[in-house]
Amino acid sequence: MSNEKPVSAPAGEAYETDVIIVGAGPVGLFAVFELGLLDLKSQVVDVLDRPGGQCAELYPEKPIYDIPGLPVVTGQGLTDALMQQIAPFKPTFHLQQMAESLERLPDGKFRLRTELGTTITAPVMVIAAGGGSFVPRKPKIEGLEAFEGTSVHYAVRQMERFRGRDIVIAGGGDSALDWTLYLQPIAKSTTLIHRRDDFRAAPHSVAQMRKLVAEGKVRLEIADLKGVAGADGQITAINCHTKEKGAYDIACNELLAFYGLTMKLGPIADFGLNLNENLIPVDTEKFQTSEPGIFAIGDINTYPGKLKLILSGFHEGALMAQAAFKVARPGERLVFLYTTSSTDLQKKLGVS
Repeated sequence: MSNEKPVSAPAGEAYETDVIIVGAGPVGLFAVFELGLLDLKSQVVDVLDRPGGQCAELYPEKPIYDIPGLPVVTGQGLTDALMQQIAPFKPTFHLQQMAESLERLPDGKFRLRTELGTTITAPVMVIAAGGGSFVPRKPKIEGLEAFEGTSVHYAVRQMERFRGRDIVIAGGGDSALDWTLYLQPIAKSTTLIHRRDDFRAAPHSVAQMRKLVAEGKVRLEIADLKGVAGADGQITAINCHTKEKGAYDIACNELLAFYGLTMKLGPIADFGLNLNENLIPVDTEKFQTSEPGIFAIGDINTYPGKLKLILSGFHEGALMAQAAFKVARPGERLVFLYTTSSTDLQKKLGVS
C-alpha cells in the first residue's frame, strides 16, 4: 500500500489546460485516463492532501468487492492502481485547495479560482466531487483536539498502527462495526462503545460483533462517551457514563470515533448550476449539467436510475470524455479507438 503523495503544483499561480477536474476520488482519477486517451490534458483540484477521495481518506485498508476484474481491492490499493494508470498523462494536481469560484470568460472558457488564489482556465469543467467537501463528525468533547492524529482517529490509514494496542471504537454504524471486526484480531484489547444497544450497521456485521462479545474477545459498552484522559497527545482512558453505573473510565491508548460525515456541497453550490437536493442533475448521454461545458460524474450527480457505485462513475467518465472532446476541440474529428488494437493509444500509454 502506498501513501505517497503526488507533487502539488505551486498555489497562487495561473494555469491553463484542456479540462479542470474538481475531485480526486476514483471517478475523478479515471476521468483523467479517459480524457488522456483523447489527448486532453487535465488539472485536478481537491481539498484533501492526497488523491483517492473517500476511498483513501475513510477506508484506505477496507476491502472493496465490486470493482470489475478485481475480486477484492482496498481503497488505497484502488487509488494506487488508478494513479499508476494515469501516470502517462502527467496530470497536474492542486491539493489542499477548495474550489472557491467559477466564471465564464468572454471566449467561452471557464476560470476556476481556489481559496489559495490559484486560477485554472479551461474550455471544459468536470465536477467529480463525490458528496462535496466532507469532514468527520467529532465527539463533542472538550480538549479532544490535543489528541487528534496521535491517539484519537477518525479514519484507519494503516491497520498495523493498532497492532498490540488497547483500542476503543466509538459509533454504531458500518464503519464502527467493520473496524471492530477488522482490528480485533490484531489489537491487544478491543472495546466498542455506543449510546444504545441498537446498531445501524449491516445485520451480518452486528451478528459477528455480538459473537465476539459472547466469546469475550470484544467488550461492548452501551454508554455515553463523555471525555478522554491523557497528556502530550496520548490518551490513557475514555470517560463513560450510564444511568446505572454513573461515571467510569475505560483504560485505552487509542480511540477511533466513527460518527459519520458532515457533507457540504460548499462553493460548488454557487457555480450557477441547477441543483436537486444538493445533487447536480445531468443528462445520460454526455453527463453534462445545465451549464454547457460543465459536466458532473460520480456521486455528485443525479439522473433517473442513478446508482452510487464507483463502477457507475467510471462509465459516466468514459461518456463524458467523448463529449468533452467536442467542446475542447471544436471542429476536430473524434475517432473512437480501442486500447487493445490501437497502436496510437498504446504509444500514449507507453505499452507499445
